[in-house]
Amino acid sequence: MEEHNLYRSAFQLSLFTIIYNVIEGIVSMVMGYADATLSLFGFGVDSFIEVVSGIGIAVMVLRIKSNPNSLKSNFEISALKITGTAFYFLSAGLLTGIVFNLIKHHKPETTLWGVIISLVSIAVMLWLMNAKMKVGKQLNSAAIIADSNCTKVCVYMSLVLLVASLIYELTGFAYADLIGTAGLIYFSISEGKEAFDKAKGKKCDCEKCIE
Repeated sequence: MEEHNLYRSAFQLSLFTIIYNVIEGIVSMVMGYADATLSLFGFGVDSFIEVVSGIGIAVMVLRIKSNPNSLKSNFEISALKITGTAFYFLSAGLLTGIVFNLIKHHKPETTLWGVIISLVSIAVMLWLMNAKMKVGKQLNSAAIIADSNCTKVCVYMSLVLLVASLIYELTGFAYADLIGTAGLIYFSISEGKEAFDKAKGKKCDCEKCIE
């Protein structure tokens, strides 16, 4: 019974992750577009990519609940490939945006929403990371623990957005938003590569992958 409740908690955490990322994605993209903030808009797109990843995680939790030693389903593998491809497209789009903004000498209207959204995201992701880790350890599930470790990347991306947004808001430094965007590109490429590695059957925890 206790194990059943733990798997239910893991599934509920994956559903919360999906719902939160949908809301975060909408708000970030709308405000990023309104304030002409490339890093915030890109952060919003990343949130929607995390939704696809989150759906794959939810399916994974249901699978390992039925059989902890089972292999990834075709659905999970497809979700990983879609996620990886989307991250690469996001990286290319953000790089194009950086070049365009440099040529046009564009600056955001404000980055206040970037500060607010990133602070909320950091708080939520830290809570999610710890909650998933606790459940994963109680179940002795390497897959759930690995998902918890991967939440760290979301924290790092939120920190990048926070620092870039704060610097621009406080100093008006023209390239702060673009530097923050470059940071998002770095993590997007890293996440894209890891998604494809997982699809190939490698075991990854967002720190390293092994065959």
